[in-house]
This record gives sequence, C-alpha cells and structure tokens, in this order.
Amino acid sequence: MNFRDLVYRLYARRVEGRLDHDQVPKHIGVILDGNRRWAKASGGSAVQGHQAGADKISELLGWCDETDVEVVTLWMLSTDNFDRPEHELKPLLGIIENTVRNLAADGRWRVHHVGTLDLLPPETQTVLKEAQESTSHVDGIIVNVAVGYGGRQEIADAVRSLLLEHAEKGTSFEELAEVVSTDLISEHLYTRGQPDPDLVIRTSGEQRLSGFMLWQSAHSEYYFCEVFWPAFRKVDFLRALRDYAARHRRYGA
Repeated sequence: MNFRDLVYRLYARRVEGRLDHDQVPKHIGVILDGNRRWAKASGGSAVQGHQAGADKISELLGWCDETDVEVVTLWMLSTDNFDRPEHELKPLLGIIENTVRNLAADGRWRVHHVGTLDLLPPETQTVLKEAQESTSHVDGIIVNVAVGYGGRQEIADAVRSLLLEHAEKGTSFEELAEVVSTDLISEHLYTRGQPDPDLVIRTSGEQRLSGFMLWQSAHSEYYFCEVFWPAFRKVDFLRALRDYAARHRRYGA
C-alpha cells in the first residue's frame, strides 16, 4: 500500500465514521456514466470501459449494504443506447447479461428489471426474467436493473397498462377520467410498490437526468460526481451520502 492509498483509506474511514445512518437514503438511483470516456482516457476500448463499469457494480452494492440502503436502481442501458453501432451494442448487451447473472448468483440481492423487455434481444430478455424469478425470495437489497429503460417510455407504458386494465373491466373513459390520479399511474410504473428514489447519483460530471426516472424523481435529491463511473470510489459514495444528509427536504413546504 502506498502513501496515497493510505491517506485515501483514512479519509474514507473518517467520512464513514461521521455518517448518520438515520439520514441515509433508502432508495438510491445511479446513472452509471462515463465508461467510454474512462476507457479512452486510459487507452482502452469502449468494451473494456463497459466491463470496468460492470465490475464496479458489486463494489457499489457492497457499500450500500454496509450503509443500510434498501433499494438501488442502476441505469445500465437506455432506450437511446440502441442508436449505438452494432459492434458496440452487441458486446455491451453481453456484458449486461453476465452482470445480471452474477447479481442473481450472488444470493444477497433481489434483482428486478425496469425497462421495456420487447426492445431487447430474446437472450437478454431471458436472462432478466430468470434473474428476477430466481431472486424473488431474497430478503436483501432490491436491485433494479434498468435495461432498455427510458423515463418517457416508462410513463407511456404505465398509461397504456392503466388503460388496458380498465378496458378489461369495462370502465368507460368518462369513469376513468373521474378516478385517474398520480397514485393510480404510479401503480403501473416499473417500480410499483417501491419507494421513490431519495437520492440520484450521476457520475462523469454531466449535470442532467437524461430521462432517468422522470416520474419517481420529482422530489429526489441529485448528486453529480466528476469522476467517470469505473473510477467511482467508496469515498465518492460516502460524500454523496454525507451531502444528502446535510440537505433539508421540504417537499414544497
């Protein structure tokens, strides 16, 4: 261990020691951004960057487990990412599939897919379904894997699901208009039954949501971190929690 690593560990321990676990967010959403730029800066390929980003996920979940976080949403592939060239998209999907398999095999996490399955290749769909089914009994952190996810698409899917449900019941449009509410729409989101994210973290220095959990993040706190996702460290995570704990959430009051 060199001197820099020692100083980093001591600093991380100091930040963690001052962390109030009563103020830790219960649901954290993470926009895993900067894999390709990290790879370019280190002289690697985009695929190597995506793999390094995937390898970081297990570390993050370990940190969340240590700090009593209950739900983590990981944005791994957006609907916009389907515009990427085939030579990059195909290996990225393979990395995502392996990552999801590993999360399910770990035994500590309850894996839940958020996104539109129909947009994904059959193999990816199968992996996501099997991971969700095999971990449904796990009493651990809920890990939402956002694959083929877009915030606008989610709201459109929720409204479509709501309309179809009431059509099957024979509800008229006039009757539905009387009862439709934000709570009713929330019951048809990908994350139905879960608490909304208290904190959304985005790495790589970009300061925008890019459509991430548009409905659920209405009252979330945001933390934008300069480091690329593969270089995200425990101290960066702890800083985000410390920053969150120092804020006063008023919810418009």
